[in-house]
Amino acid sequence: MEGFLLIDKPEGITSHDVVNRVRRITGEKRVGHAGTLDPFATGLLVVGVGRMATKEMSKLVGLDKRYEAEFVLGAESDTDDRTGKIVPVLPLSKEELEGVRVETALKPFIGTIQQLPPTYSAIKIGGKKMYEAAREGKPLEAKLRTVTIYSITDIVVNNSTISLSIHCSTGTYIRSIARDLGRNLGVGGYVGELRRTSIGPFTIQEAVTIDFLKEHGAEQSLIPVQTLLTRL
Repeated sequence: MEGFLLIDKPEGITSHDVVNRVRRITGEKRVGHAGTLDPFATGLLVVGVGRMATKEMSKLVGLDKRYEAEFVLGAESDTDDRTGKIVPVLPLSKEELEGVRVETALKPFIGTIQQLPPTYSAIKIGGKKMYEAAREGKPLEAKLRTVTIYSITDIVVNNSTISLSIHCSTGTYIRSIARDLGRNLGVGGYVGELRRTSIGPFTIQEAVTIDFLKEHGAEQSLIPVQTLLTRL
């Protein structure tokens, strides 16, 4: 069995968990994914099945991404998302967040920027993953990374939360944007919800769920290798 699957990853499992489930469903050992999603996040994951597909995976890793996110202001999280230890910073009124202040505060994040990855991330430093070191109480700090935020749109303020759509380059941490926005405002911030809606030309509307694959098998959802590559 050879080809690619566009999968809508559910909340609560890792991207590697998705790979393992696809292995069981397809019976194929050579399975990989392009672009990790945090366990709490949902959305599009491109999964390669078989030798030919996994060999071409590097062509997908660098594609741009689109996300729908909800930022929570007024507190910080040690993981920069809702799964971590939440510490209140400053209570906010709706009036403080409404309108131009939020949009103005987001403008510095658009374009090519320097971004510090979250302490809880899969980046390896000295052979150790940052999140593993953080869990051991020995947090590591990565170097600043250059990423590009192409646009931040659909900004909606609702009390202490901000809903927004983000189009960005590979390697961008949405959690870092929420954290840095909150710090710039002096109130703290973290990601409450996160959903990836596209990877390059591939969209969430094309994706299937793990449950669908379990029920119907992977054959009908499998995209031939060359068919997928011609869309790049």
